[in-house]
Amino acid sequence: MRNTTKRTDPLPDTFKSADEAAAFWDTHDITDYEAFLEPVEIDVDIQRRHFEIEVDEESFVALRAKAKKQRRPVKQLASEILKRTLVTA
Repeated sequence: MRNTTKRTDPLPDTFKSADEAAAFWDTHDITDYEAFLEPVEIDVDIQRRHFEIEVDEESFVALRAKAKKQRRPVKQLASEILKRTLVTA
């Protein structure tokens, strides 16, 4: 059964900083403040897409070893290899 005697702190009109807002929301539940929520419309322009592909274990192990040797993320090295091999061919 829901506790209806729960005391909700007042929602500040403004926050002095993003850190202050974060601290407030870290310790408060947004569902206690639903009456203050307003619908908004946003446009999202996704500039970059990520794709997932399967590779065999031997290829991945070699790729990971090379990336580690170069001190780079595996996904970055894989992307560069694919670009170099496919896009500029």
